[in-house]
Amino acid sequence: MARSYLDHASTSPARPEAVEAMLAWLSGPAAADPARVHTEGRMARAAVEDARERVAGLLGARPREVVFTSGATEAINAATWGATRLRPDGAVVVPGVEHSAVRDASARSGRMVVAPVDELGRVDVDALFDLVVPGTALVHCQVGNHEVGTLQPVTEVVAACRERGVPVHVDAAAAAGRVEVDFAALGADLLSVSAHKLGGPKGTGALLVRRGLRIPPLLVGGDQERARRAGMEDVPAIVGFGAACSALDVAAEAAAARSHTDRIVAAALAVPGVVAYGDPVARLPHIACVGVAGVEAEGVLLGLDQAGVAAHSGSACSSEVLEPSPVLEAMGIDAGRSLRLSVGWSTTEADIDAFVAAFRLVVDRLRALGD
Repeated sequence: MARSYLDHASTSPARPEAVEAMLAWLSGPAAADPARVHTEGRMARAAVEDARERVAGLLGARPREVVFTSGATEAINAATWGATRLRPDGAVVVPGVEHSAVRDASARSGRMVVAPVDELGRVDVDALFDLVVPGTALVHCQVGNHEVGTLQPVTEVVAACRERGVPVHVDAAAAAGRVEVDFAALGADLLSVSAHKLGGPKGTGALLVRRGLRIPPLLVGGDQERARRAGMEDVPAIVGFGAACSALDVAAEAAAARSHTDRIVAAALAVPGVVAYGDPVARLPHIACVGVAGVEAEGVLLGLDQAGVAAHSGSACSSEVLEPSPVLEAMGIDAGRSLRLSVGWSTTEADIDAFVAAFRLVVDRLRALGD
């Protein structure tokens, strides 16, 4: 049976350009330590810096603002840890729909306060600003939500926080490569991104640190990344990250993704008792989230999987147990009956056709079993 992968928001397959770029750096002299002064080391350093320029180019940043990490989770933890060390008595403001990496990293500070969102999953800007006071350690605001796709008023949040002298971290892991992200224009202090979400390799990402901002490093033990992140750089993964950034065409891929998810939503809503979650217009183009009345999310996932369609529930998967999603709970939604479909660079019309053909049959079958 041919498989249709509709879970790109979790992770996207590596692009051929990324795989090809990585191969030369996996073995032999090319796998040298980029901190060494011998020829092999200088070649590795040049490859890392070339990739840094490519990542910066995609994100509208200066290359020196890019700090390579093991992924967005590490970048988020580094941003939160560093900011709270600069302002140890300040609170960390977290909208209720932020990713678990943001929530957990912020909760560790012991001073996390949660800002409410509306029924579409959008940050309530006025309520958030009521929580921001002089001395606030950090405000988080994602570009777009990773479960329902709703775009956030991140530009407004950043501008207002800068007026108050409060640093802002932007989680762009779900958005980078899907919509235009311009770090310089945004004016944020910190921004996190992951390679595997946009067709790069797993195990690498970046934290963007605004020029002039110095935060204590999360990882110490070496002077790599200009003393901002200790540990030997993963040259093959970083090279693959850079290649993926250069290979993608944000505008073209966003248009294709929007067409795919519009079809997904239309097919899902044609089934009685199905509703769409998140903003139907102002959303990340590659994510569609729907709720299915009368059946549990796990049953729909398994039914689609048996039909050859890989999807994800809006519930949070922890230790292989489906738990209610804090994102959907913050929106006031029944978190146990949601389904997230997400597309990417390798999605075809045939993949969407497979979902359209399977979804109604799966839902009807499950509802019949429950009668």
